[in-house]
Amino acid sequence: MRACRLGRTSVRVSALGFGAAPLGNLYTPLDDDRARAAVEAAWDVGVRYYDTAPHYGLGLSERRLGAALAQRPRAEFTVSTKVGRLLEPHPAPTGSDLAAGGFAVPDTLIRRPDYSRDGVLRSLEGSLTRLGLDQVDIVYVHDPDDHLDAAIDQALPALVALRDQGVIGAVGAGTNAVAPLLRVVAEADVDAVMMAGRWTLLDRTARPLLDACAERGVSMVAAAPFNSGLLSRPRPPDDATFDYGPAPDPVLRRARRLAEVSARHGTVLPHAAVRFPLRDPVVTCVVAGFRSSDEVTSAARWAATDLTDAAWSDLDAAAEAAEDRPR
Repeated sequence: MRACRLGRTSVRVSALGFGAAPLGNLYTPLDDDRARAAVEAAWDVGVRYYDTAPHYGLGLSERRLGAALAQRPRAEFTVSTKVGRLLEPHPAPTGSDLAAGGFAVPDTLIRRPDYSRDGVLRSLEGSLTRLGLDQVDIVYVHDPDDHLDAAIDQALPALVALRDQGVIGAVGAGTNAVAPLLRVVAEADVDAVMMAGRWTLLDRTARPLLDACAERGVSMVAAAPFNSGLLSRPRPPDDATFDYGPAPDPVLRRARRLAEVSARHGTVLPHAAVRFPLRDPVVTCVVAGFRSSDEVTSAARWAATDLTDAAWSDLDAAAEAAEDRPR
């Protein structure tokens, strides 16, 4: 699988990255064996970039990912985690994190936003312990939208210092909103941004961010290429989700038009969804979440196989139709 350098660093990421949120029991439980099998399948098809965060399952994702990679040669894979949410004992657990965080795990811990230098160092120390690693390659400031001043003035400089000391390999920020990342790219010394759901086959609102990244030599990691499920099947069903909620009818109709165009060109909607972000040279990697080995195998095949120019022309025309465009 093709690998690219991240920004101006020596860190390399495979064209397809393994999003490990499902390993933290995102929405529904996943047993240990299936979690490990998904990571092993990713390794077998050439995936060498794995992304996680303390937020995912209150640390469960990091623990499972670390265990699954423990016997792999450390120099052969890249791991990213995130800072900005400290995990602390929950003073009044309810029994489940589903309502508060979206993960089917006991809520014995609680997330506390902390974008200070000390918070960054504490968070990273906890992540290394859960992952069982001495070093992570990339650290993103996670969802800084409501804490942007602190992220730019404290969290990111702390990470830059760690990068300059050789403690981590690359610095970035990640969220699902374009405006905060535009400010991060303009004001901070970052190597990459992780843009979730805004540079997809359906939603292309991150175009200004791509242009800003190109000007400053910053890479984009395009996450959530399926828009939280809407683009993950050959034909989106009536109950498809978009941005973690029910897909509005206009958006659903537009996704189905893209599915019809894909079928006319001999492929399926999720293939086009995985390949779309990689068309732009600023995008070094597309990261999708996986719950099973079959999902990984299919995505790797799609990531490695481009569509024809005619298919892209027709898909672009359908995506750019003014009617039903996501706002």
